[in-house]
Amino acid sequence: MYQNFATTARPEQGPPRLAALRERMKAAGLDGWIVPRGDTWRGENVRARDERLAWLTGFTGSAGFAAILHDKAGVFIDGRYKIQIKSQVAPDFTPVDWPATKLADWLIAELPEGGTVGYDAWLHTPHEIGELREKLQPKGIGLEPQDNLVDMIWEDRPAAPDAPFIAWPEEYAGKSHAEKRAEIAALLREAGQKCAVITLPDSIAWLLNIRGDDVPSTPVPLSFAILDDTGRCELFCPKGKADDLRDHLGEDVDVLDIDAFLGALGQLSGPVRVDPKSAPSIVETTLKGWETKISEDEDPCILPKARKNAAEIEGARAAHLRDGAAVCRFLHWLDGEAEKIGQGDHRLTEIGVVTALEGFRRETGELRGISFETIAGAGEHGAITHYRVTEETDREVRPGELLLVDSGGQYLDGTTDITRTIAVGQPPEDAAQCYTRVLQGMIALSRARFPKGLAGRDLDALARFPLWTAGLDYDHGTGHGVGAYLSVHEGPQRISKGAMTVIEPGMILSNEPGYYREGHFGIRIENLIVTREAPEIPGADDREMYDFETLTYVPLERRLIVAEMLSGVERDWIDAYHATTLEKIAPRLDGAARDWLTAACAPL
Repeated sequence: MYQNFATTARPEQGPPRLAALRERMKAAGLDGWIVPRGDTWRGENVRARDERLAWLTGFTGSAGFAAILHDKAGVFIDGRYKIQIKSQVAPDFTPVDWPATKLADWLIAELPEGGTVGYDAWLHTPHEIGELREKLQPKGIGLEPQDNLVDMIWEDRPAAPDAPFIAWPEEYAGKSHAEKRAEIAALLREAGQKCAVITLPDSIAWLLNIRGDDVPSTPVPLSFAILDDTGRCELFCPKGKADDLRDHLGEDVDVLDIDAFLGALGQLSGPVRVDPKSAPSIVETTLKGWETKISEDEDPCILPKARKNAAEIEGARAAHLRDGAAVCRFLHWLDGEAEKIGQGDHRLTEIGVVTALEGFRRETGELRGISFETIAGAGEHGAITHYRVTEETDREVRPGELLLVDSGGQYLDGTTDITRTIAVGQPPEDAAQCYTRVLQGMIALSRARFPKGLAGRDLDALARFPLWTAGLDYDHGTGHGVGAYLSVHEGPQRISKGAMTVIEPGMILSNEPGYYREGHFGIRIENLIVTREAPEIPGADDREMYDFETLTYVPLERRLIVAEMLSGVERDWIDAYHATTLEKIAPRLDGAARDWLTAACAPL
């Protein structure tokens, strides 16, 4: 299995590790130490050896950080994890509501004037450190880069993966890496920059048409790159990782040992483009040490990568149809299993659900991995937004509750992400009404037609409005970007209250409103959509308009749809969606699974 169910961190391990860290802080003359969730490469998924936050505190969420002082240890988490953290950390750690509470404000309130806070310059960006320093300095609090103190006390720290990088076929990429390098080099020349330091692995993967197996679920090559204004590139990676790529990379891409990266910075002529929001802080301080002129600018691969070309979109369509058929087989199986609950000693558990779904995806013969750890939350576990089932938390799926299943697959031609909420027997009170409101929000965003220039924040309210009318809401974004056989959570495109990036054609996004009732149930419905130029309609203004093409085709949970709550337009959308699902997916199924799909896609 790609997914395992081991408990990776335990609350009781936190206090002795915290004590050991404080001893190191004392020896280093530090009053505080910052422990981020992310690694050098800013990824959501990190290697086991980089899971410092989980190792120290027990908290396994995909976002957050800790600030350790001698008398207090704050673990900063957002609304997605307010339930999860309760069971994962010892009382020695204090959950802090973030971003409502900023790190600088917390440090100012908790640290004596004149205190010094240490950090690892490989794990924080210039932007983060600059903002923090600006707020702390007037209060007499200093920031000091140091070798990582957590690594010093982590005696059994796992080794780094050694799997080699691979070439990603041009038929899926749509462009050669020579074309991409030339495109980015032209951007550098236009900006008057001699070269760009690229540190985001998904940017390097996109730029050079390569993939890796360094972190779970995300096929990125952990590496660094320097691209100059002629299109020549230096790739810095651990020895042996790119040995099989010599022919693919060609003469204009030099492969160097990753240990040579900082030294290579000293050989650069400025202006050197550095992204202050993604590059490690040590990159900027190293360049400044050489008195090299720095041009702070966004990673030049970010937007080109987000704007999928025709080949990447076609790959996404193919991947979603393949994946959709696997999910339909799973839902057919799940219905059969649910009917057996209570018959003799038949049991259905969350782990059983996850295992079965991965099995159906594996049967396609083209699954390269899961795109994130499957969320299978039954009953009250469904209200934990990023719930991860373990051998300890695994529970039975029981009649009279909801089962939330959020999952995705990695295929050479695309990355998928889909959520369906299933009623097991008679649903809980009010669940169907809540589900219908979530569905209305998903439909509203699916149907959106909007003028060029709008950002994700301009669209977010469409998905929330049906919930707002009932005094309900959810504490996560409505949509995130998705890569092409890359990160399932890709920036910069998002749909959320604070998303500022303009939505452009080719951008793939999730559409996933939800509702969560702590201790009872969770609801989320998710399809992936791709932005496109909207077709002309009679009587419209002469302005450029965009809309969304749906990529995901899997039936909705009819048992939770309250038809009386729907408008005529919403009913028509559901019927049309199901008709298209039947047309696209039925030829990929046979027998009882095909019969199940036909019934699931019948008109309301």
